[in-house]
Amino acid sequence: MAAGAAEYTFRLAHVTSDKEPIQQAMEAFVSKVEARTEGAVAIQIFPNAQLGSNPEVFEQIRAGAPIISISDPGYLSDFVPDFGVLGGPYLMDDPRDFTKIVESDLYAEMKDRLREESGIELLSMNWLFGSRHMLADKAISSPEDTAGLTFRTPPNIMWVETFNAMGARPTQVAWGEVYSALSAGVVDGAEAPLPSIHGAKLHETKKTISLTGHFKGFTGLIINADLFASLPEDIQTVLDEEANAAGVFMTDLMLNSEEEWIGKLEAEGVTFNRAVDLAAFQEATAEVYSKFPDWSDGLYQRVRTILDQ
Repeated sequence: MAAGAAEYTFRLAHVTSDKEPIQQAMEAFVSKVEARTEGAVAIQIFPNAQLGSNPEVFEQIRAGAPIISISDPGYLSDFVPDFGVLGGPYLMDDPRDFTKIVESDLYAEMKDRLREESGIELLSMNWLFGSRHMLADKAISSPEDTAGLTFRTPPNIMWVETFNAMGARPTQVAWGEVYSALSAGVVDGAEAPLPSIHGAKLHETKKTISLTGHFKGFTGLIINADLFASLPEDIQTVLDEEANAAGVFMTDLMLNSEEEWIGKLEAEGVTFNRAVDLAAFQEATAEVYSKFPDWSDGLYQRVRTILDQ
């Protein structure tokens, strides 16, 4: 097919910096899709919230716009509550174990429900966004250190319950406003993967990062379900396969680059606290999994069984 003769065009949106690993993963996804479809599919990436905030973009997708976006279990749990468990604290030690989840019957069931109940097609959920760590003025080594601190969270009940369990005061702030909230003292701390802290320059406001790893955040690509179903089957297959292949690419990228990001941030004046009592944080947050009455009966235990295989 001649260049420029794309039959299907999509915008690919994310709210984070184009300097972060997620941009590299998206570029890999776009390149592979365009190559495998011989130019029939063209995708343009819009980073830095150019198409709007996450809620704004997700609404455009649900309305049928030809947009693909990155989403996480927290947002998807608004439609299928069971997705929320996938974003819980200290769910797994090794992020590679998440593969067991996305290959499970449980995941397939949740994908089907999402399609039927919300009109969203979940292409993938295996993009490791990173282990999330805490940024504050002081080292945080145990839940005693978070007690009473105001921590930024996204508008996500899992974050709120987790930071409540740690004794902190969760305060919901949009990602684009976190820098100013930290600078103005609206919040005492924030948490994010290291590339996101660096990309948003949050380390200019606070100089101590504690490697708490309380969430191992996975994300993935979503598209309007009816729009996806209208595509030729071979195009659907390419989008599905390459969305998951890009997730493997991003997971490798994140796991192999954490020490590099630590080095970058240290070079810019950040002090890292590695002396974190992870067992104490795990114990403090274990109760979080009992806070979601809308989850299916036995959901957490089902997830544990899958992960412990």
